[in-house]
Order: sequence, then structure tokens, then C-alpha cells
Amino acid sequence: MQNRLSGLYGITDQQLMPDLTSMLKQVEKSLKGGAKIIQYRDKSSDLKKRVEQASALNTLCKQHKAILLINDDAGLAAGIGAAGVHLGQSDGAVTEAREMLGPDAIIGVTCHDSIQLAEKAATEGADYVAFGAFFPSKTKPDAKPAPMDLLQEAKQKVELPIVAIGGISVDNADQIISAGADMVAVIHALYAQGNITATAKQFHQLFKN
Repeated sequence: MQNRLSGLYGITDQQLMPDLTSMLKQVEKSLKGGAKIIQYRDKSSDLKKRVEQASALNTLCKQHKAILLINDDAGLAAGIGAAGVHLGQSDGAVTEAREMLGPDAIIGVTCHDSIQLAEKAATEGADYVAFGAFFPSKTKPDAKPAPMDLLQEAKQKVELPIVAIGGISVDNADQIISAGADMVAVIHALYAQGNITATAKQFHQLFKN
């Protein structure tokens, strides 16, 4: 599990990927560049669209031996057979998601800038914790800043893989990785780029240095 939860973590975006065709093309480019984990994030109430998109992404990720996680919706993850779910603080308990998805599912939890939330998630059986935002974020411009030393503290106190998110780019990701992040979660700095595959390769290379 620990080995699988490392590297570049791409998150889909409704604005950058307005339809299924563009979503699959962009995500495939990132997978070819070395992305290991994809999170399907769609906040709309269109269940039919979400099932169709998540199912197609799941097939694509399996072809590339990558992990697909569903943002905020354990029911959707269970329904399409995704690898797991990513839960925000208001998206239900880890224990409920575990019951729905089974012992082998990957469950991640947003912990903002809080070691206490991460320790709670670990106690409840989460598989990874996510902290951020470390830099100004286009997706969540009002997100509370997280200090870099939070990653070092989390490494010592929480024995789980760590995702860092929020304004991370090829230019600053090395700081985040050096500070202790096992994964960097990226939206615009990956999927808004002219050459997604090349950008993904640059991120991927940072984990080998």
C-alpha cells in the first residue's frame, strides 16, 4: 500500500475538462507522463454524468495500472468499483466508507492544516492524509495556508502516506517533497498546461531525485 501511495496525484476539474472526451484525453496524457493516482472530482448533482465519467476513468486508470479515487462520494466509488474515496471533513466518517467499500479500499482524508485531524483520521483507519493549501490555489483561493513544517511534523506523528495540495507546481514541488510529502496533488499546474504529458514527467522525475 505504501508503495502505491506515492508520486503525482492528478485531480480532475470540471472547467478544464468540460466533457468526457476531454477528460479522458487529458487524464490519459497525465498517466502516460507518470501520474500514479487520479481523483475524480465533480461537485455537480448530475448523477448520470458522474457515473458515466467515473466509470470511464476507472477503466482508463486500470489500463495504466493507476489508482482512481472518487472525491466525497463513497457510494459512487462502490458503484463503479473504484480503488477508493477521498473524504473532506464534512463528507462522512472513514468507518462508514470502509464498511461500504471493504478492507482493501483506499480512503484518504482532507486534514487542512491540522495534525489533530490527521491523527483522528489515522485512528479511524484512513490510508492517507492530505494537507494544504501550501501555496495560493486557483481551485480554493480562500483555503487557509498550511506551513511547510506541518509536513515534517506529520511525518513524525502520523504513520500514513501524506498528500500535499494547494498551488503546487513543477517549480515548487521539490520543496514539498523534501519536506515530507509522499504525493503532490495537482490540478491547474498539470491539466492547464500545453503539454500535459511532459509536465507529468517533470513532476514524476522530482520523486526520483
